[in-house]
Amino acid sequence: MGILIFAETYKGEFKKDSYELASYAYEIASEKGSSVTAICFNAVNPESLSNYGVNKIINCSNEELKDFDVTIYSDCISETFASENSNILILSSSSNSKYLGGVLAIKLNAGYATNVISKPSFSNGLCLKRNTFTNKAFENVNILTENSIIGLSKNSFGLKENNVRSDIEDKKFDIDSAANKVTSIEKMSNKVTIADADIVVSGGRGLKGPENWNLIEDLAEVLGAATACSKPVSDLGWRPHSEHVGQTGKPVSSNLYIAIGISGAIQHLAGVNSSKTKVVINTDPDAPFFKAADYGIVGDAFDVVPKLIQKLKDFKSTNN
Repeated sequence: MGILIFAETYKGEFKKDSYELASYAYEIASEKGSSVTAICFNAVNPESLSNYGVNKIINCSNEELKDFDVTIYSDCISETFASENSNILILSSSSNSKYLGGVLAIKLNAGYATNVISKPSFSNGLCLKRNTFTNKAFENVNILTENSIIGLSKNSFGLKENNVRSDIEDKKFDIDSAANKVTSIEKMSNKVTIADADIVVSGGRGLKGPENWNLIEDLAEVLGAATACSKPVSDLGWRPHSEHVGQTGKPVSSNLYIAIGISGAIQHLAGVNSSKTKVVINTDPDAPFFKAADYGIVGDAFDVVPKLIQKLKDFKSTNN
């Protein structure tokens, strides 16, 4: 049994999800007496995967792989899957990997399970536990095909260092021209993205207007968190739609999600339900979010949040 992971990068640096995939794959390989191979594109530090149990790292440096293209990426991954005699492919839950998953399932004639949250068992094919019904329930699924694709849910396994000796292979693929051309990418600097954040601070209409968003940004800065918002806030134009989280926006699977001035519509709760710890600050004790939250503060955000920021600053100053 061979295990292949697709380790995603951004500007050449591995995303945190890539190290989580490696940690997860190592645990499976250790139990089955197998090895882990990783494929990555234009990574500047491919050797760092060896800290998380990857035995072989294939770093592809084609210029055509600089920007995501599902056809080219899937061709390279499927070719590597075959040449490495793999029968399990592990992907992250990023939007790109989810796009790839369906295409690769066809190319590899593989069963594909998304939102997987634990290690598989091999009692009847490949048995996997996954989130379902917008993270309100679990189900066990069995993949009975010879090849399998596992889509690992973000932050479901964590990072576990397992230092191994790795072989690093620099490879160039014979690639056709991309069907789509990326002309430019505009991205805000010095901001933690929602997809990569361990902590997300989100605001709703309880902030009363965009002029008060410094409360969200100041708290996020202290925590090293990403900023987000509810759908009404983005619809009103207070914040860009790229920050809208929820079932109809971006899903959030952070370790900590802080909702400030958000009542908790069902669509919003469905999109953030997989976050491990949820905290709500709201003046309304009957707000639906309190039923879903792990911790809640009934109070005015304009009083509570500045005090919370100051307490966190004091804590950090005394522990540095």
